[in-house]
Parts: sequence; structure tokens; C-alpha cells
Amino acid sequence: MAGTISRRKLLRTGGQAIIAGSVAVGGTPFLAARSSSKSKLPAEGVDYYQKLGVTPLINAAGTYTVLTASIMPDEVQAAVALAAKNPVNLNELHDAAGAYLAKRLRCEAALVTAGAAAALVVGTAACVTLGNESAILNIPTDMNGLKNEVIVQKSHRYGYDHAIRNCGVHFVEVGTLDQYEQAFNDRTVMTHFFNAGEDHISREDWVRVAHKHGVPCFNDAAADVPPISNLWNYTQMGFDLVTFSGGKGLRGPQCTGLLLGRKDLIAAARKNNSPNSNTIGRGLKVAKEEIVGLVAAVDWFLSQDDAVMEAEYRKRAERIAGQLKTIATVQTQIFVPPVAANHVPHLLITYDQNRIKITGAEVMEKMRHGNPRIELNPSTGGDPASAGLPGGPNTIVVGVWMLQPGEDLIVAKRLREVLQAAIG
Repeated sequence: MAGTISRRKLLRTGGQAIIAGSVAVGGTPFLAARSSSKSKLPAEGVDYYQKLGVTPLINAAGTYTVLTASIMPDEVQAAVALAAKNPVNLNELHDAAGAYLAKRLRCEAALVTAGAAAALVVGTAACVTLGNESAILNIPTDMNGLKNEVIVQKSHRYGYDHAIRNCGVHFVEVGTLDQYEQAFNDRTVMTHFFNAGEDHISREDWVRVAHKHGVPCFNDAAADVPPISNLWNYTQMGFDLVTFSGGKGLRGPQCTGLLLGRKDLIAAARKNNSPNSNTIGRGLKVAKEEIVGLVAAVDWFLSQDDAVMEAEYRKRAERIAGQLKTIATVQTQIFVPPVAANHVPHLLITYDQNRIKITGAEVMEKMRHGNPRIELNPSTGGDPASAGLPGGPNTIVVGVWMLQPGEDLIVAKRLREVLQAAIG
């Protein structure tokens, strides 16, 4: 119909017509006028947790998705709230944010994704469809003529395999450097490295061999900041694609991730991603508020200092330990996991179960169902829940780095009550 504009054409042509149409009489932009209007009082927020009957908790666990990861700093929350006030062209925002982040993070190109798992999807899709844009519409069900093998260390198979397999590929497992060398063939499309995995083959060797065969290598470093320098360490090491979670150590919106790396692969990932229709990433939408929020979080994170952050986390752990030291048989230790993930101080608490007659799992349940609700690290009382963290039936693991000011003493008080009550 004449006079109409298709959704596809709008995405292609950008927001110029919208911007032009927003100019009011006298040349005053309508959007700016609307944003600065003082005609009504600001809305008061409703506590929807209370309204919905969902009880907030104290996060003494860590940046786990099921616990909604981290809390955004005030600066990031303010940036998100401001971004929510006006519409923009999403493609323009993606391009501008990607260019800004690439410069700040010392890599060729960057893309904000709907979490690190989404980055795995569109990054793998980029490798599969690079140079063959018609394949974007066909994967994962029609892989005819496409390379579809991803080499991975057997010890690096993990709970996010599905994100990669969504693109129609399958894994080829290797265990040694020699096996890795022999695994390449004309169907190899990518190699994948889990940054927190057990390293039978080093990162340096992994990159070297992949590049010798002309194959891109992807590094999943989702939970691996701090330290701050990891944000560029792996791209500068030679990994063609690297992903980080936006909502963990970076303290951005939970449903965001960073995909960093080669310019051609990031461009291909964009073509496989929302807002492009009929792509594998169409459902992996990132809102304008989330894109701006992650950019603001990166700015905030880069203004921090590794030593200052670690010192604060140690102080929190020490304050909790200090409240428990007089309980019979209780021993405490500040522990930093040696691997890349969750590489921050945690407090380990152990005790003699012959004297304190309660398991770590039972301690966790009592903390979870107390008032206030407190979630301990899931390694408590069982198998290690995260790379590098210990476990055990008489072990309590307190993740201190997501605690808000004053919550360390609340956690200490409640732990003391639970342990003392179990003394036999």
C-alpha cells in the first residue's frame, strides 16, 4: 500500500525519518521537549517484589544466574533509567555501542548480546555462516555444504554446550595436543575453549594450532572478571571471539553479555542476531536500556581497581570470620579460587560435626528459610558448584563479593546463631 513503510525497510534505512518527524515548530526536537517536560510529577516506584509476594534475599553466594547475579551500581541504574525515556534506532545503538566498547576494551570489534550464552549462539553462527549469508536463514536444520564440526577439549564440555549446538554443529572431543592437531579437517568450523576449564592444552597452544589450520577459536570467559585486565587479555592472546557475562563481575544488566573479537566475525554475528528477522538470534533480543546499561557498567568497571576491590572483599570475609571464631571447633579461611572464574576472596568455614551436629546442607537450608533470607554459595555442604571452589559435608562457603554494605554482619550474626544452636 502506498504511503506505508515495512518493518524490514525501517531496520534497513535507520531512524532518519523518525528523527526528522520529531522536530516541532521552531526547530525544537519533540523528544527533547518531552524528556524535559516538567508538567507532571515523577512517578513513584511500586515495590513489585512485595506486590507479587517474592521475598528478596541477601546474596552470600556469588554471581549465579538463578540468584539474579549482581546488583547494578547506582551509576549504571541511572544510565538505564535515562535510556528508558526515549526510543532510538536499535541498529544505530548497536553500532555505536560496539565501536565504543571495542575501543575501551582494546579489541577489533564488540557486540552487546543477551547474555554470554547468547554470545555463544551468535558467535558460533558467525563462524558457520561467514562468507555465506544465505546460510543465515537455513541453520540449524539445513547444514548442507556448511562446515559443522567444533573441536573442544573433553574436559571443557559443560552446561553451555547447547548454546553452541543450537547452530547445527557437533563437537569433536580431544584430550591431548597431538589429538588436537589431528582433529582438523575440511569440516572444522571452530574450536572452543572454556576459560575456567581444566587445561590439558594451554590457551596459547589452543590458539596457535587453530590459527595454523586457519580456524577461528572461541573462548568462553563468562565469569572471569575480575581481574579487570581479562577483558582484553584473551583477545590480545589471539582468541578470535571471547565472551563475558555482563551481569556478573561487570555489574551490568543481568540479561547482557559481551562478544569481543575479530571485526569480520562480529559483523557476521550481528547479521545472525536480533533485530534481524528470521535468524537464529532473533529471540535473543537486547533492549536499549540493557545496551546502555552494559556500556555504563564497562565504564564503571574500568574505573575500579583490582587491589581495592580485593581488599574490600577480604574485609567482609574477615568481619564474618571474626564473629565465628569463638564457636568451638569452627575454623575459617579466606580462599581465592586459583582458576579464572570467580577469582575473588571467599570465606570457607569448617567445623567438627561431632561437636556441631549439623551438615553444611542443613546450614544452607536454615539460612535460606530464615529472616532475612540468605543464600550461601551452592558449594556449601556438597560437591564444588563452581570451578576452583571446595565443597564437603562440613564446609560452608560464603561468597562475599555480591554483599551490599552492612550485609556481612547480618550474615555473620545468622551463621553464628545456626551453628551455636547445633552444638551437641
